[in-house]
Amino acid sequence: MENRKAHEGKMENQLKQWGIKLDELVAKADEAGAETKIEYRNGIDDLKAKHWEAQVKLDALKATGSEKWETLRTGVESAWNELDVAFKKMKN
Repeated sequence: MENRKAHEGKMENQLKQWGIKLDELVAKADEAGAETKIEYRNGIDDLKAKHWEAQVKLDALKATGSEKWETLRTGVESAWNELDVAFKKMKN
């Protein structure tokens, strides 16, 4: 099993990568036509909400004591999976 700091570091890095992808999607939406722009914006708003939620959960995970870490980790990983799925949907 990964140690706590390594796991948190991987999650922080992934969250940063998703933030970069989110910025790229915003730029792409700004260049799109009106109809496509609306669709992109709806998806981007969903991604921003999920990204924020994942950040909040990661921050809570990092601040918790070791006894609650495993319990909170499950919630963070769930938020991660939702964000990953949302990004994959935006690619299609």
